[in-house]
Parts: sequence; structure tokens; C-alpha cells
Amino acid sequence: MQPESSLKRRDLLTYAAFGSAVLATGSNAIAAPAESTKDTPPRPKYEMKKSINLWAFPYPDKMTLRQCMQLAKDAGFDGIELNYDLESDLSPNSDTKEFTAIRQMADEIGIAISGVCSFLFWPFPLTSNDPAERARGMELASKMTQAAHDLGTENLLVVPGAVHMPWRPDHDPTPNDVCDRRAREAIGKLLPQAEKLNVSLNIENIFFNGFLMSPMEMVDFVDSFSSKHVQVHFDTGNIMEYQFPEHWIPILGDRIKNIHFKEYTKKGSDHSLEAFRPLLDGTTDWPAVLAALEKTGYDGYLTFEYFHPYSHFPEALIYQTADSLDRMLGIKQG
Repeated sequence: MQPESSLKRRDLLTYAAFGSAVLATGSNAIAAPAESTKDTPPRPKYEMKKSINLWAFPYPDKMTLRQCMQLAKDAGFDGIELNYDLESDLSPNSDTKEFTAIRQMADEIGIAISGVCSFLFWPFPLTSNDPAERARGMELASKMTQAAHDLGTENLLVVPGAVHMPWRPDHDPTPNDVCDRRAREAIGKLLPQAEKLNVSLNIENIFFNGFLMSPMEMVDFVDSFSSKHVQVHFDTGNIMEYQFPEHWIPILGDRIKNIHFKEYTKKGSDHSLEAFRPLLDGTTDWPAVLAALEKTGYDGYLTFEYFHPYSHFPEALIYQTADSLDRMLGIKQG
């Protein structure tokens, strides 16, 4: 008998996958053919729209913004979510003229801008203990609100605050009550501009930042503003390490204005961006998530967010994601 120490991981995985069948039928057994799909009932169809975040593209290193938009359109996406940063086509270096030109480019291509997103809420959190960081964060959030309006989208993703940021060793943790107070003050100050421009400040659930850790807390925070311009940007992946998106959705209800469909695997122990996977390559119960969303009446964008564009043949990720969404939405059957 082969000693246990010499068994390779691949062997063990093979035994785990097929061992019970082999033991039951003998080593010479041939696996039974898969059950016919002819009698399989059709999957549910959902009236939601497909979108993809710009981070899934090799932009700006290998592709221009126009090329990214065109690729998304060619792959069958209804919309694309754009990212605001410090140096790009979408940054403080641009103004209404440039943003309007991007909107017109999207119109020419035939793809909607589903929303505006940004990583800048991390270096410049709205609840930082550093007044200079808070002030810069508010300035940038105001510029993002204007940019969203100029780009023709109602959706601006907002991270309202952070108790802690594990990826920023220089960040001085903000006490929970102070974080909550500052976050409410910040959104309150941004709200008049958002209402004037008809832009929704969509509060994102992060979990890793130690703030708004439950759907009930999110509901309380959003409802405190009594404004249709403060809603929820629900991210399925951000809570997957310890919770489940299908549990949050019924509680958030029609407050959900926009969504990140972000895949996550509970099988690993890597608590970093590497835990986020290509769509369907994880442990999210997507049928349960979609059914829960339908019950709320949600018919907006489902935006795939992923931070690792493929180094080679980057279009493959885009087409794979579009195909996955088609199957999840029931557009493609079997």
C-alpha cells in the first residue's frame, strides 16, 4: 500500500471526488452518464441589467476608455461602471466638458454608464481623525457627485466612513460612535448638492471597515436622512466572509439602488482581494440572491466588480462574465 506521506494533494482530491463511487461499484466501474437535461425545468428569468466595473479591464495600461466601453458593449453588457481617481479620464483634472464628452462617447457606442465608483474614500475617509483627510475626502466626494451628473448617471457609490482599515497601517482607528457621527454629518453636507443634481448617494456595505456591519444598521443609517437621494449600493461579496447576501436583501428591500455582483469564496483563508473570484467561481448562492432581489422588485444594474484584469487575452474575462450573467438571469438556458 502506498504510504500516506507519499500521497499527493492531487491524489487526495481525486479520491475525495470519486472515491465513494469507486468503492461502491468496484475499481473497473464506468461512471453512469449524466442525467439528461431534456426534462430539466427552465431557469427563472429576471428583468435586471448587466453591468461591469472598469477595474475588470486593463485600463489605462493596455486599453483606452473607448476600447473598454466598446468591448463591454460587444460582450453584451447594458452598462459599465466608471471609477473616479486622481489621474485618469475621470479625475479632478477633468471637468464638465470632459465628462460630457465621455457621456457622449458612451451614447455613440450604445452603452449606459451605470454608476460612478472610487477607491479614494480609503486614502481620504470621510470619518478620518485627520481633519485634512476628512476635508479632502469631502472635496473629492463633491466632485464625484458633479461628475456622476455630468456622466448622465444617478448612481454614486459612497463609503461613508471607517472605524479601521487593515490595509492602511498608518490609519488611526476611529471610535465607533465618532465614526457614526462624522459619517452622518458628511452625508448630510453632501446631500443638498446630490438632490439638486439628482444624484443618489448610494451607501456601500464594506464590512472590512468595521462600520455598518449589519443590514439593520444600514437601514437605520440610510433612513435617518429621509431622502430618496440616500440609498444603498449593495455589494454581495463584501459580507461573504461571515454573512450571506441573500439574508441582507430582504431587510434592505427597495433601498437598494445599485449592486455589485462580486464573487467570493469561503473555501480559502486569504482575507485579501484574492478572495474575490471571477463570477460563479466562488461559494455565493446566486439563485437565492437573485430570488431575493426579485422579491424586492429590483430591476436595475448587476455590476460585476473584480480587481484583476487578465494579463493575457483580457477580453476573455469580459466575455466569460457576460456569459455567466446571461445564465444567471435566465437569458441563456442549459
